Amino acid sequence: MKLAVVGGGSTYTPELIDGFARLRDTLPIEELVLVDPAADRLELVGGLARRIFAKQGHPGKITTTSDLDAGVANADAVLLQLRVGGQAARQQDETWPLECGCVGQETTGAGGLAKAMRTVPIVLDIAERVRRSNPDAWIIDFTNPVGIVTRALLQAGHKAVGLCNVAIGFQRKFAKLLDVAPAEVHLDHVGLNHLSWELGVRLGGPEGENLLPRLLAQHGDAMADNLHLPRAVLDRLGVVPSYYLRYFYAHDEVVRELGTKPSRAAEVAAMEKELLAMYGDPALDEKPALLAKRGGAFYSEAAVDLAASLLGDGGSPIQVVNTYNNGTLPFLADDAVIEVQARVDKTGATPLAVPELDPLYAGLIANVTAYEDLALEAALRGGRDRVFKALLAHPLVGQFEYAEALTDKLIAHNREHFAWA
Repeated sequence: MKLAVVGGGSTYTPELIDGFARLRDTLPIEELVLVDPAADRLELVGGLARRIFAKQGHPGKITTTSDLDAGVANADAVLLQLRVGGQAARQQDETWPLECGCVGQETTGAGGLAKAMRTVPIVLDIAERVRRSNPDAWIIDFTNPVGIVTRALLQAGHKAVGLCNVAIGFQRKFAKLLDVAPAEVHLDHVGLNHLSWELGVRLGGPEGENLLPRLLAQHGDAMADNLHLPRAVLDRLGVVPSYYLRYFYAHDEVVRELGTKPSRAAEVAAMEKELLAMYGDPALDEKPALLAKRGGAFYSEAAVDLAASLLGDGGSPIQVVNTYNNGTLPFLADDAVIEVQARVDKTGATPLAVPELDPLYAGLIANVTAYEDLALEAALRGGRDRVFKALLAHPLVGQFEYAEALTDKLIAHNREHFAWA
């Protein structure tokens, strides 16, 4: 089995490598190729990756290359974890929207649109080159914004599934509170990527008793603190929103906060510098503790589980993924990409049935899906008018004056990435 990781020079990668090493019986990789145009980073990350495999006794071969075609050649699966423009572009995504009083964030709002527009054309080019090498290869997308990128891949006919670590993070937290193994916890996870709610927490599978009311009663304060939302919000909803919902439920408060502290991009850039220095230490043969602060917790477990199910019989039969709606949420088109529990096997991902949603959730899902339709159109075809319409449709923008100003700022800050600008 050969896997390729595009964006293999990311400081995330040792987290992924650690999971591959620990879970080698679930996903028996024989060859792993790390692909990245940044040769200096790739050398550091690749060296640590080999040492992690060696320490844990993994027999697989790890190679590195900046040649995309060579790296993905004959791969059974390709994981995408790239960031077009690097942390410098992220810094811009998180700052210029604030000038208009809108949330600055790299996966949603105006910053998320900028990231989607930079990313989609690059990802589609990579996917086409993968298809030329091996049309049967699966593409697992961890590149944000996952929902829009996955939809672009699926609409272009690629064998693709989107992956996010939000659900597995909740699963691990609930398992700890319930003092059970994570595999016993089933989530009623519904929504879009970075716009999802946990409607239920069940033991043993989809038919188990919903323990979420009990968890909220006993641990609601801690959950609310973790999400930076008032406890009353969780009590009134009776569900647990993903932390990205804070951008919608407390928009103005978040904007005020973001204007008074360093951006997350600046924090991550400093952290990456420190991590890369660590990775260069030939004595280091495990992922450093600092990596946990970088983000992407449990990404490796989710990636292994998904790849194992798509390529064989080793993964969990039910996982939270991003895939076509296909009637699951009746108020969305079949080709909308949703993030829900799905049955995953060699044929792909098939969403499980979802009960009728409260309009409180269905309305926001429909609104953001409409934005994603327009965002993908802007990413594929370009043009100022398409950018403007996508921004006007987004509930975190939604005003003509803001959309006009943000359109100009988005194009100005990303001109080098847009062939049409």
